[in-house]
Amino acid sequence: MKGWITMTAEELRRQINEGALDIRLSRLYGDTRTDAARARYISILDDFITRYGSEHDVSLFSVPGRSELSGNHTDHNHGKVIAASIDLDVIAVAACTDDNTVRVKSAGYPEDVVDLGSFTAPDASRYGHSDALIAGVAAAFVRNGHKTGGFCASTSSNVLKGSGLSSSAAFENMIGTIFSHLYNNGEVGYVEISRDSQYAENEFFGKPCGLMDQVACAAGGIVAIDFADPSAPVIDKLDFDLDRFGYCLCIVNTGGNHADLTDDYAAVPAEMKAVAAHFGHSVLREVSEDEFYAAIPALRTACGDRAVMRAIHFFNENRRVDAQREALEKDDLDAFFCGVRDSGLSSFRYLQNVYTTKNVAEQGLSLALCLTEHFFETHGIKGACRVHGGGFAGTVQAYLPAGDADKYAAALNAVFGADATYVLRIRRTGATRLF
Repeated sequence: MKGWITMTAEELRRQINEGALDIRLSRLYGDTRTDAARARYISILDDFITRYGSEHDVSLFSVPGRSELSGNHTDHNHGKVIAASIDLDVIAVAACTDDNTVRVKSAGYPEDVVDLGSFTAPDASRYGHSDALIAGVAAAFVRNGHKTGGFCASTSSNVLKGSGLSSSAAFENMIGTIFSHLYNNGEVGYVEISRDSQYAENEFFGKPCGLMDQVACAAGGIVAIDFADPSAPVIDKLDFDLDRFGYCLCIVNTGGNHADLTDDYAAVPAEMKAVAAHFGHSVLREVSEDEFYAAIPALRTACGDRAVMRAIHFFNENRRVDAQREALEKDDLDAFFCGVRDSGLSSFRYLQNVYTTKNVAEQGLSLALCLTEHFFETHGIKGACRVHGGGFAGTVQAYLPAGDADKYAAALNAVFGADATYVLRIRRTGATRLF
């Protein structure tokens, strides 16, 4: 813990209660939410003390969720994305232990207990379980020559599970950030932690995700990411302030969950990669678009029509990211919104991740998009909306004037339940240690 003052949980609790961290909290959450943030950190300190005792020297951490702004389902085929960290996060209080065991109690869930000496390889019986994510991140650290060790932690998250805001990526990054600070002097960078998190989710958790979620959570602010070389993604921060235009970003949680839709999600990258394999490549980023279109007759037989259309989405969406990045760099909100709408239409028509065919009677995302467009039309609003995140269930994304946010929230909440709509701000700080 080089360079950091150490303090027991009890003393840190007193300091937070007296406002010692208010400036840091204000930077993360805004001035109007400092009181709520203070109460939230005190709450997890209370849980930590009750569960693990008050004698430990502790550290505090925060890792934000993320919102994908452009590039729906492109990262896993080495494409381009634009994403932003948001002001919903996973927070944790953690302390070193000397037994080589990680104990994590997340609010609302059973405690995870991972023996780092015994859970060192993927175990299919633990797919889908959070202890597998912990073990996977630890295994990646060891593989890369970094130190790991035991710790106990209490965590709390307001990043909704299955919301498309990357709750799992935030949790994975949290584990990596704790290992980095407690055992590696905070010297493991966020890109490497992001790759370790992806490895954990792919190999230990059993979910074939790309790298966007992890990088976007860890980096902070708005970032354009090019995954042409996933081992060294090109990450550029974009200086764009949506608030300056009087607009806000809303996320509507339709109540669905990705938990039982892993095969739907997995089929998207699998079908894109099947098309790439037809040309002797592993991902679509390596395929010539002209060669692809010339080969569509053969691809229909080899891969199926849906795979062909998903590939078309990839090529178009990758170009759209470039156009939307240019729009943000030029402060051209209209052009950016045009890209949002086109991306949404492409996800509906070509990518086909707005609803699952397992139960076509339930189409929460489709309905939310229809209702959002109706709201824009009836109120004369210039806005934009699209599916958000992995799709099939979860959330949609809407941009609209901040002054209309309450009316919009009321309209959508009437259908999807109280507090279904979140008005978000973009957070400039990524994965961080507060104390």
